[in-house]
Amino acid sequence: MPKTIERAYIPYGAYWSTPFCRWQGSLAAHNSLELSARVARAALQDRKVALESLDGLVLGLTVPQHHALYGAPWVAGMMGAPGLTGPTVAQACATSARMVSVGALEIETGQRECLLLLACDRTSNGPHVYYPNPAAPGGTGEAENWVWDNFNRDPHAQAAMIDTAENVARAAGISREQQEDMTLLRYRQYQDALADDRAFQRRYMAPVVLGAGKKETVVEADEGVFPTTAEGLARLKPVHEGGSVTFGTQTHPADGNAGLIICSLDRANALSRDPRVPVRVVAFGEARVEKAMMPTAPVPAARAALLRAGLQPSDMKAVKTHNPFAVNDVYFCRELSLPPERVNRFGSSLVWGHPQGPTGLRSIIELIEELHQAGGGFGLFSGCAAGDSAMAVLLKVG
Repeated sequence: MPKTIERAYIPYGAYWSTPFCRWQGSLAAHNSLELSARVARAALQDRKVALESLDGLVLGLTVPQHHALYGAPWVAGMMGAPGLTGPTVAQACATSARMVSVGALEIETGQRECLLLLACDRTSNGPHVYYPNPAAPGGTGEAENWVWDNFNRDPHAQAAMIDTAENVARAAGISREQQEDMTLLRYRQYQDALADDRAFQRRYMAPVVLGAGKKETVVEADEGVFPTTAEGLARLKPVHEGGSVTFGTQTHPADGNAGLIICSLDRANALSRDPRVPVRVVAFGEARVEKAMMPTAPVPAARAALLRAGLQPSDMKAVKTHNPFAVNDVYFCRELSLPPERVNRFGSSLVWGHPQGPTGLRSIIELIEELHQAGGGFGLFSGCAAGDSAMAVLLKVG
């Protein structure tokens, strides 16, 4: 029997994402929690959502910043809503999907009426952590670069993230040419989002105002997207000698934040830009696969969500993925018998970058807009996460 969520809704238009800025770009010097609070306050005002209409906050964060211990309550205070509180969620690249799960289940069970979800991360200038060890010779401890050391070594699988892509490429027979073809397709799809003066992105993208007065600058569009051509991809050497993954067929670290409201149907109708467009959270799925095979995990996660809803991949009007490697989408489309052109129609994290926490939330926001543009229907988001795991979210628009 299907096991779906029935009472959790996203008001149409009550969401946003900043542009994603490449590592060491325009957002590199800004505390991601402070920036998220500032963007959220402006975005809520623009969408005519009163802070008083919110009764909880879920914060998503994977890279610690100054004062991150205070998490959601601090962010709420900076927004001008000191009465709000809630948890801080961290589940690597599945953070956004888990936030939607947390929020939807609180609404479903009647614990909350209207929750704000805020996800933020800054991979630039990540913390360098020192773990003291007084018992060690000379009292010497251990140091960790939070971002790069964890990208480059899963302590359980004993592999870097790029190793997982190479492992799947070999095991599934995915060639370099297939990866480059997928990358070119995703880049072309992203260009569709930029058409007509970025008409698709302007549906949800919130500008970031930095500085003030004569020093004020505004970041309005993604920063750091690589111009991609077949000839350019062909010239690149594999990252690992003898491998098939190049810097052109994987994503890049980035900075940014995103926000989304989950609430009851009555609240959704009141807050929606168009009450005729209900957006229901339907189901979730998660999975963990064998060691060092991370890019395969979105497939069983997607199947788990579909099973709970009693649906098939072919029932989906739109599909989005978090795809840090082109390998992910080659495998995903093959296993679920989805034409690659039907997936990530307006781009994906492979192209616009990956600030972990908000990556999935931006994808889910784009999924809603794709479904709205297509006249409604079911939509699926699925993406991998560190630890050879993945989460999927199933929505219905209209």
